[in-house]
Amino acid sequence: MLPQEVIRRKRNKQALSAEEIQFFIKGVTDGSIVDAQAAALTMAIFLNGMNTEETTILTQSMRDSGDVLKWTDVDGPIVDKHSSGGVGDKISLMLAPMLAACGAYVPMISGRGLGHTGGTLDKFDSIPGYQTVPTNQLFKKVVKEVGCAIIGQTGNLAPADKKIYAIRDVCASVESIELITASILSKKLAAGLDCLVMDLKCGNGAFMESIERAQSLARSIVNVANAAGCKTNAVLTDMNQVLGHSAGNAVEVQEAVDFLKGINVDSRLHIITLELCSELLVSAQICNNLKEAKNKLQRVLDTGLALEKFAQMISALGGPSDFCEKANQYLPQAPIIRPVYPQQSGFVHSMDTRGIGLSIIELKGGRTTPDQKLDYSTGYTQFCQIGQQIDTQTPLAFVHAASEEQFAKAADNLQKLITITDKAPQSFPDIIEKIS
Repeated sequence: MLPQEVIRRKRNKQALSAEEIQFFIKGVTDGSIVDAQAAALTMAIFLNGMNTEETTILTQSMRDSGDVLKWTDVDGPIVDKHSSGGVGDKISLMLAPMLAACGAYVPMISGRGLGHTGGTLDKFDSIPGYQTVPTNQLFKKVVKEVGCAIIGQTGNLAPADKKIYAIRDVCASVESIELITASILSKKLAAGLDCLVMDLKCGNGAFMESIERAQSLARSIVNVANAAGCKTNAVLTDMNQVLGHSAGNAVEVQEAVDFLKGINVDSRLHIITLELCSELLVSAQICNNLKEAKNKLQRVLDTGLALEKFAQMISALGGPSDFCEKANQYLPQAPIIRPVYPQQSGFVHSMDTRGIGLSIIELKGGRTTPDQKLDYSTGYTQFCQIGQQIDTQTPLAFVHAASEEQFAKAADNLQKLITITDKAPQSFPDIIEKIS
């Protein structure tokens, strides 16, 4: 079997057989298929799609390209959440310790930034000493003892996806429903999950800008995951603006710590985080209904138990033992932190959220090549929200930049990407739809 023949068949809009998909993924894993060929196939899939059977086989082949974890020695449900990506989306950082504090186990295997969206691993890389790629043994130990661990793909957990993920990021094939489904679920199924909730972002800051495409991705993930034996549902959430007060790497970690402490909590971030956590607690039969689950989650926030779990996870994976007490001392700080003001008074009507995500890449907070080193200190804080009434002395956001040139470019971007009008805009729900 030849790689170019597999590529040709998909280029010509033909369905691939199980043997062809398994052959290609094996070749990606062992290096006999080169990056250029993998990029060609991902583009062919992006342009021509895959049917459900192909997507399921692709997902299982990527899952089986490495280890599949077993959790026979833990006494609770194994659960996780995944987001399709957004700007300012730091929900994973709070969700994992909140669920662990409620009695679930969360082995979260996350990725780095894709396209204009930030990556959970890039945020954790801003914490000194934190091991985002530990051994499987350490990963399992931390999950068992703490209740949660957020890591990247180790060398032998879905290694085929690790290669394809990096290729997609720089070859304009990120938004494919089939490739997103296989990428997400290969990692999640390799983690040995009992239950999964998918946070499908929808709006101008999401990969799935239209609700129809978000619904299609939700159905694809729910169908493939449940067929593979993992109880899964999806929640469609709004991504027409930056989620929370910050967007970047270190700045989002700081907001997550503040959230767990109950400091300056963004209402939208709180609503969506509790909704996703509650779905998992009900699916895992820890709680009987969503109301009971939300009450339980609020208690672990109010008592500090969720913050304690976060601190334990940071320490167990090599970070500072007093990180939560001194996060602002450990996290990198940009040399320039300065507000950007609007040029007129009025209401924040809308924002080009994707453009804001791209502007973070210009601040070196995201990648243009797979091996690029990031500046974890850059980004935005105190970000304005849609519907907020502001004047020329109210910041649109504070820019965290490495140079005056970076700051000037970011300031110019913000003033172009955020629309101010005389009238308040129509409000939209944070939770758009649920699919199970």
